Order: sequence, then C-alpha cells, then structure tokens
Amino acid sequence: MDSSSLLPQIEALDDSLDDLTEVLSPLLATPFEELNNKLPVLERAKVSVLAVYAIESLLFSYLRLNGVAAKDHPVFQELTRVKQYFEKIKTAETGPLRRENLSLDKAAAGRIIKHALAGNETYDAEKAEKAAREKALAKRKRKRSKTDEGSS
Repeated sequence: MDSSSLLPQIEALDDSLDDLTEVLSPLLATPFEELNNKLPVLERAKVSVLAVYAIESLLFSYLRLNGVAAKDHPVFQELTRVKQYFEKIKTAETGPLRRENLSLDKAAAGRIIKHALAGNETYDAEKAEKAAREKALAKRKRKRSKTDEGSS
C-alpha cells in the first residue's frame, strides 16, 4: 500500500479523534462516580454498560490489531455478555411485551381439563367415587337436619 494513499485516511482519523475529544471533554472532566450519581437508575445502567462496552471493544480491537485470535479470547465472551445487558436495558425501557385482552376463561379451561382427563379410567373412577361420597354426605346432612327439626 502506498503511503500517499494512507495520508488522507490518517488525517480523517485525526479529525475524528479531535471531534471525539471535543464531544467527550465534558464527560471526561467530571469523575465517573459523580456523573453516575446524578442520573436516574435506568440512565445509570446505560452509562455503566456503555463504559464497559467501550473498554471491552477497545481491548478487542487491540487484540485484533496485534494478530491475536480475538474471537477465541475471553474478551469476546465478555462483549457478548455486555450486549445481553443492552437487551435487558432495552426491555426495561420499553417494558415487557404486552398481550392485550388476556384473560382466563375458567369454563373453557375446565372443559379442556375435563376432556383431557376423560379417557383416564383411574381419574374417572376417583371422580365417580368422590361424587358418590358427596351425595351420601349431603343425604346424611339432610336427614340430620330433618330429625333435628322434628325433635325441636
């Protein structure tokens, strides 16, 4: 590669670094902890994750520039983990996906369960046994209440 073709790229990089320094100077002038304490919780999380991501990205770039297989390095795994935090923050901002008009139809649920268990002989036998016990108990209570009314 000819050095004359690199000169415009180096000048563009230098200009970009100057712009970045200008934009970041207010942020860099304030201690991170002080800046972070002034922010709401969600913004604090964003700034912290962005700072970690910036550092990890720089490490990743440094490794790549030095010929290290950066995708096999733990820094790449850390970058992936930090990206997951971005998604968590995004979810916290937008809220979970809302499904409107969700309600439980108890009658339908009962029918589904009843039909799902209908072929189960053990369940059917237990259900019939329970119904018979409830009927017998109800009969005894009725008899008892009739005999109590008659003796009063």
